[in-house]
Amino acid sequence: MPASNRNPNALPVYIQIAELLIRDIAAGRLIDGERLPPEREMAAELNVSVGTLRKSLSELEKKGMLERIQGSGNYIRETGTQNSVYAMFRLELPEGGGLPRADILSVDHLKKPVDLPKFGASDAGSRVRRMRYLNDTIIAVEEIWLDESAGLIEQSLLSDSLYRYYQRQLGFWIARAEDRVSVRPLPDWAPSDFTKPAGQAVGYIERFSWSESAEPVEFSKTWFDPDRANYVQRLK
Repeated sequence: MPASNRNPNALPVYIQIAELLIRDIAAGRLIDGERLPPEREMAAELNVSVGTLRKSLSELEKKGMLERIQGSGNYIRETGTQNSVYAMFRLELPEGGGLPRADILSVDHLKKPVDLPKFGASDAGSRVRRMRYLNDTIIAVEEIWLDESAGLIEQSLLSDSLYRYYQRQLGFWIARAEDRVSVRPLPDWAPSDFTKPAGQAVGYIERFSWSESAEPVEFSKTWFDPDRANYVQRLK
């Protein structure tokens, strides 16, 4: 369900819907050649206007992921690019897909702790802690560190997509990332309404992310509930 009223910096509703459809295509929930339901029916199911839905479908058409045939309907085309705001978000619902969103728990500008892996050019950075959802399902908590040399993160300007924030507010983009997936205990700062208690072993992802520089500019840690989400990496 679009979350535009929850966060003033949230992605526009038509982009949220486009992203949801892109993730459903990537997960195989929508397949090449499949005809989408009539636009009025789809709009009612998504609780948006037909005009908003048509803007979403236009985004997919621009990416070559949708063919609109006059008098026949809208058809999925899997041959297009899956260039997406959430292209590097690897967690999906067990049935596939799901629209990512986040509740910000804290944003701090700190000296890097000694136990943090080496990354970036500075000894300080911005630390963001968030709880993550897919649609309305709580799936993960995460801690992201951005090296101070890349810029400071301001909580008042954050949206659900941190990479979009980097592009629009700090003038760089994440070009590649390296993930290391294992199992770790849930940290003690996880909110009480998370699905597992602090200290319980859950899925764990460490990620180093690069922009154009040789050194990674970001390091993140994500603890996810394996009963509610899967880590998925597709190779094409």
